[in-house]
Amino acid sequence: TILAYLPQNCNQNPPTFAYAATRADRETAKQLATIVPSNDRQPYDVLDVIRAIVDYGEFVQVQELYAASAVVGFACIDGHPVGIVANQPKVNAGILDVNSSEKVARFVRLCDAFNLPVVTLVDTPGYKPGSDQEHAGIIRRGAKVIYAYANAQVPLVTVILRKAFGGAYIVMGSKSMGADFNYAWPTSQIAVLGAQGAVNIIHRKDLQKAKERGQDVDALRKKLVENYENTTVNANLSLETGQIDAMIDPEQTRDVIANSLKILRSKKRVSRTGKHHGNQPM
Repeated sequence: TILAYLPQNCNQNPPTFAYAATRADRETAKQLATIVPSNDRQPYDVLDVIRAIVDYGEFVQVQELYAASAVVGFACIDGHPVGIVANQPKVNAGILDVNSSEKVARFVRLCDAFNLPVVTLVDTPGYKPGSDQEHAGIIRRGAKVIYAYANAQVPLVTVILRKAFGGAYIVMGSKSMGADFNYAWPTSQIAVLGAQGAVNIIHRKDLQKAKERGQDVDALRKKLVENYENTTVNANLSLETGQIDAMIDPEQTRDVIANSLKILRSKKRVSRTGKHHGNQPM
């Protein structure tokens, strides 16, 4: 049950459980690379990734039927309870909208209140566009995710599985939000915008001129996309600029997360006195 992962009160640490790695766990961890398709437009179930990372494949999902493009829940890694936050690519490509933003924000705040580390698995094309989202308050409600991560004092470990685009990348446990460790798989893409969308905007006039001249527009677009991928969305560039701490192979994911959390067990909370508090977006 959910309560099994939580301490008796907010002043205590979560309980710990005995864990001994099995051969099945090790074999499952090695299969991580086969779970996530190389084609960033192809969906997959992020629950398969989560179960390959956590102890015994046991994951207790919270609010499963609400805002399904985001997944939140409890699990253990090396016997220590953690909160898991992940984008769900099989539902609207894992996009963040008003509802999934509030779902993520509330869960991160819950974990921070009860001293549970937060592990974030990122694969999102960004925030959902559209006037309906704007009228629903995407700026205000999306800001709740920023507030939750930026104010969290528990250990924060983030892994970028495939793509991390736009503002959604920033809010999902990035370095800018104060995450302690950020990792990325070698094939991951990190940028303001995906290659196809960026090329269509940045090189719109060039593509239009090529069309008017009777040139092969598709070939030009392909060349521009490849150049953008090599110069902009390549995760190596994020490593060079310090946006991520290391590139890791998929099969190393569980061990890297476990070691990072072990290092962070000595992380201390900052004691805040008085009644002053942040102005949280409501």
